[in-house]
Amino acid sequence: MAKLYLNKFIYYGETSASPEDMNAVIEHVNAVMNEGFALQNGFFEIFEPEVTEADTEIVFRVKYGADARMWSTLHYNQTTPDNTGGGWNGFSTLAEFYDLFEGDPQINTPGSGQEERRGAVPLSGDEPGTNIGHGFLINQQYAMDGSKLTDRAGNPLVFTKQLPGLIGNNERNGIRVLKYHPSDGAYPNNLIVFRYADAHLMKAEAVMRGGNANQSALELVNQLRTIRDASPLSSLSEQDLLDERGRELYIEFCRRQDQIRFGTFNSSWELKDNTEEFRVLFPIPSVALTSNPNLAQNPGY
Repeated sequence: MAKLYLNKFIYYGETSASPEDMNAVIEHVNAVMNEGFALQNGFFEIFEPEVTEADTEIVFRVKYGADARMWSTLHYNQTTPDNTGGGWNGFSTLAEFYDLFEGDPQINTPGSGQEERRGAVPLSGDEPGTNIGHGFLINQQYAMDGSKLTDRAGNPLVFTKQLPGLIGNNERNGIRVLKYHPSDGAYPNNLIVFRYADAHLMKAEAVMRGGNANQSALELVNQLRTIRDASPLSSLSEQDLLDERGRELYIEFCRRQDQIRFGTFNSSWELKDNTEEFRVLFPIPSVALTSNPNLAQNPGY
């Protein structure tokens, strides 16, 4: 309900949210909090397969394997004991997004000054049965014994920060991203749908958009950043809040909706020159159009 009220002004085609709707967001987030949910320390522990009684973060999960989210991003030669075939060498993220995280943008090894949510690339033997890191995997990747991993042709497996383009990339181009970790098993039954940090940031956004709460939006965001071992912000703009949602909720299927709500979905970014305005709506499937004469296709499709 909180998420529906937060997006209501977009669904109705309005330019701004009403204070009444934002107060409804706050009311529903508080109701979730009153059920015992809260922010918790240990960012990547949230995505482990076993949920303990002490967990306060996961609001709703499904018993479904997260293997596709793990292996689709890793290199062919990044293996674990239960998957000696390695990853599928698929998805990577943009340098522009990676640079939003606190820390030296040129390195991501343990202790290099990065915030917790950016993760790290272990140099040797830091993970049980595998030496694959958490978070953003960039630069040289290492085996359990500390030796340098290679690609299939024998080149050092160095994930590059930049992508040459949308096409023409080799198997080492691009920063890889990992929240669910293969050391926890190939099919962890803990696929998160909603978690409290999302609700917490929705409350901060509702305050920014005119709702009333006992904390400011900046205080709420800094409460989360402190738990995540990131420096407090001194001020908070809409872009800052969108960036914070990105840092907390990356690869959790929130980004498109967030960008539409913040008015940035049609903006340009790395490797994307522009987007037609009509693409804030999906096309209606042809089977729906043919089965229901009352429907009309959305403009532009």
